[in-house]
This record gives sequence, structure tokens and C-alpha cells, in this order.
Amino acid sequence: MFDPKWIRDNPAAFDAGRARRGLPPLAAIVIELDSKRRATQTAWQEMQAKRNDLSKQVGQLKAKGGDASAVMAEVASLKDRMAAAEIEEQKAAAELDALLAQQPNLPAQDVPEGADEKANRVEREVGHRRNFSFAPKQHFELGEAMGLMDFGAAAKISGARFVVLKGALARLERALGQFMLDTHTADHGYTEVNPPFLVRDVALYGTGNLPKFAEDLFKTEQGHYLIPTSEVPLTNLVADEIVDETKLPLRFTALTPCFRSEAGAAGRDTRGMIRQHQFLKVEMVSIAHPDESEAEHQRMTKCAENVLSKLELPYRVVTLSTGDMGFSAQKTHDIEVWLPGQGMYREISSCSNCGEFQARRMKARCRKPGEKGTRFVHTLNGSGVAVGRALIAVLENYQQEDGSIRVPNALRPYMNGLEVIGTHA
Repeated sequence: MFDPKWIRDNPAAFDAGRARRGLPPLAAIVIELDSKRRATQTAWQEMQAKRNDLSKQVGQLKAKGGDASAVMAEVASLKDRMAAAEIEEQKAAAELDALLAQQPNLPAQDVPEGADEKANRVEREVGHRRNFSFAPKQHFELGEAMGLMDFGAAAKISGARFVVLKGALARLERALGQFMLDTHTADHGYTEVNPPFLVRDVALYGTGNLPKFAEDLFKTEQGHYLIPTSEVPLTNLVADEIVDETKLPLRFTALTPCFRSEAGAAGRDTRGMIRQHQFLKVEMVSIAHPDESEAEHQRMTKCAENVLSKLELPYRVVTLSTGDMGFSAQKTHDIEVWLPGQGMYREISSCSNCGEFQARRMKARCRKPGEKGTRFVHTLNGSGVAVGRALIAVLENYQQEDGSIRVPNALRPYMNGLEVIGTHA
């Protein structure tokens, strides 16, 4: 969300930021709605002051035995007008809030400008792509050939965009998740959290998923929503809180299932595990001091990179363009892992600095000890990393000519020392 006062004071900057996202000017409309709200609020306050004054006159007249009926009638009239003004002020505020709730965060100045992913900026490439002596296969070809990846059974049970993993592949997915959690807690200082997988609409509003992206969510008949990512419950741990600045940054991590309707993804990645309704992901969330969020963003990206480095997977880091960033982000680094079966890089982690955008929606603030004033915290989130996509990357990068899969060294302790997942595993 945005502070209407900031927009009043900086209309050109607000519209310039929107223009970089390819959006039309909005400052004039916001200022007009805010002026209407403020004018109504001022009128109510003036009527309240007058009513208080008249009420005193009623008491004085009655004390002297005078006729207070005319003044009392005016007080009653003011009461009715104040009630009407209050309703008008609430309507104007709701209209303004509804408009601002639909608007994305403004991009940071160093974000590359462009309409889509073609304008993304590659920051670095890490690792070496393996030279295969055979034509590498895609993950679903490998998994199905081993009989350990079953899309047909999943479709029978749940429909499209689900998978059943069996045997060593089910264990490999579990191993990946545990390895990532251990890395982030032991090496990177994150606190492991086991959050709810069902949340209320207010939590999704806080992170920017609602109201704009309701069609991407699964909603229960009881009114709860399945989490699209554990960013939602982890970030909301500080909703409506005032955090002691000396305790910042707060760093949380969680391994959870994630649920997305994939609205608008018809025809995209229809084969395999790239884009599913249900998947596992390890998430990182940081609640940072406003002056330190950029450094925290760089640190978070490095934490995600470390997971891929330990798995010895080649990847690259890109800064997303203004047209490719998510709704709540002011700057995003995507980490893209190399998939030899597809012959391309695919996103496996997205690390975003949201600035105070989510904190305003959640009313999450910080304060120095001994001071009265507060500031909105900055929130950051990043995949650390997507477990299903890491499984894909391991299958494709560690495949052997006979269709078996070498287990990465970092995962062997989690696989009871298993070194190869064979075609008959």
C-alpha cells in the first residue's frame, strides 16, 4: 500500500514509478479521492466542535432556567449531519483504500526497465554446464522410465498438474527439503518455523495476494485459503506488531506444501513437474530494518545460491525488469538453474525486497528502545529453494546414459548413503 500523504507530496515521483511498470498516471485520482475524504473528515470535526459548544450552552441555559429547546434542536440536527458525514468519510476512505490495494509496488531505481522477461539483466553465471556424451532427457522421461514418477495416477486421483512420486524419488524430494532447511538454519541463521497451511484473507491481503490475485488461490468452503507460499504466514508473524529495532533482522524459514491454481497458465509446462497445483518449497523471510533491507536482499540471494552451489548445479542470477517483477516487490533477483534436458535456464528461486509495501498493509512497525516514534519495517522473501524444481534439476543434471541418477554428494547423508538411483530403484 501507499501513504496518500506521500503521493500528495510526490505526485510526479509516484506516476514516474508507475510509468516504469507500464502503468498509467494515478496520482491525480488518488489526490482527488483523498481530498474528498479529508474534507469530509474536517467537516465532521468542525461539527463535533460546534456540537460540544452548543451542548455547553444547553447546560448553561437550563441552569439559569432559560429555554434551551432551540439550541437542543440544533444539537440534534448536528448529530444527524455528523452521522451522515461519518458515512461519507467512511465511503471515501473505503474507495481510496480499494483503489490503492490494487496498485503494485514501485520499482527501485536500479531495476532494469522493460515490458517483460526480455529486459531482465543477467548478473552472473555460476558453475559449469555438464558436457553429455549422450542426448540428455527431461526429468519426466527419466522419472517415468524408472516407474517412480506417475502423472497418470495423480490425474486419476486429482486431475491435471499433480504427480505421484514413489520410492527413491519420493525419498529424494524429502532429502532435498531437509537438506535445505538444515542449510538455512545451521549455515545462514534462519529460525525454522512450522506455520499453518490455511490462512485468513487478512493474511493474504497483508502480503499483496488479495484482492488482486484471488483467482490464483484455492479457497475452502469455510473461508480459509490454502497458502500459495509460506511467505504468507511467515511474513504475517509480525502483522500488527511493533518490533524492537535491536532485534532486527528477524529471519524465518519453512518447508511447506504450496497450492496455486495456476490461473492463466493453460498450455504452459503441461508436461512434467515445472508448474503444478501442489508443490513443496523452502521459503526464507526476513523482517529488516528500513536502512538495511538492500544488504539483506543481497544476503538472502546468496543464501539461496549456496543451496545450488552445495548441490553443484549450474545456475545464473538475474535482476527482473520492471515489467517482470511481482506485485509486492520493489526489486527481485531470480535464480535460474540450468536444465540440460530442456536446454535452458528455469527459475528455481525468486528473492524480493518489498520495502515497506507489505508492512503498511500488515501494520508491521519497528521502534528504537526508549523512543515513541515508529517506522514501518521492510519485508523480504525468497525461495530457498523450490524443492520440486530442485528435484527436476538433480534428475536432469545428474542423469547417466542408462537412465540412472547419481545422487549429489550433499544429499547422500540424507539418502542413507545411496549413491545411485537405478532404473529399477
